[in-house]
Amino acid sequence: MSDEETEAEVEDNKPKEPTKVWLVEDNETLRKTVARVLSRQKDMECAHQYERCEDAIEALVAGERPDVMLFDIGLPGMSGIEGIRRIKTALPQIEILVFSVFDDNEKVFSAICAGASGYLLKTSSMGEIPDAVREVLAGGAPINALIARRVLDMFSDLAPESRDYGLTEREKEVLEQMVEGLTKKEIADQLDLSFHTVDKHIRGIYSKLHVNTMTGAVAKALKEGLLPKG
Repeated sequence: MSDEETEAEVEDNKPKEPTKVWLVEDNETLRKTVARVLSRQKDMECAHQYERCEDAIEALVAGERPDVMLFDIGLPGMSGIEGIRRIKTALPQIEILVFSVFDDNEKVFSAICAGASGYLLKTSSMGEIPDAVREVLAGGAPINALIARRVLDMFSDLAPESRDYGLTEREKEVLEQMVEGLTKKEIADQLDLSFHTVDKHIRGIYSKLHVNTMTGAVAKALKEGLLPKG
């Protein structure tokens, strides 16, 4: 066995670091409950909890980094949507899940456009929250069923305004699979490509569509009719 293979095997056997989740929620009771549920998971920890966006942003400025942020929208001070927009603009690699009581179309659409990768309602069961964190890290876009229906209804009311963003044929194929709800790994299997190649195509799609997340790319594709009708 070569030295490189030995090092790779040692690396594979190292215990994985738990997923770092930050929670931004102004309801103290709910904040503590959700934090407790997350920290009980073997593969994640609720590293920090904040009442306001401003406090979370200060921690990011200081250099700390979460893997996933769980964000309320109705917060004191800066709104959750504005906080999501600022964070995703500066640090697009951080996944953000909305956790909100609001289910109206305007707030849902604004959160997705700001860069949220998923949208959960506070009526969700506590067990759905860690599952959503795992799903978004796997490249998915967890959305409450009611919210998903609202998003579909919202886009069905919009007249497609097709634009040419210069997507290649392969990028269109990848985007089509994204619209179908497939994760990066599933897209790689479906198109017989490597995970790395799919990731490269998705980053190209993000750049051309001027979005930061898979959810944002799907929303734009549906809104502007970027894919041929089946």
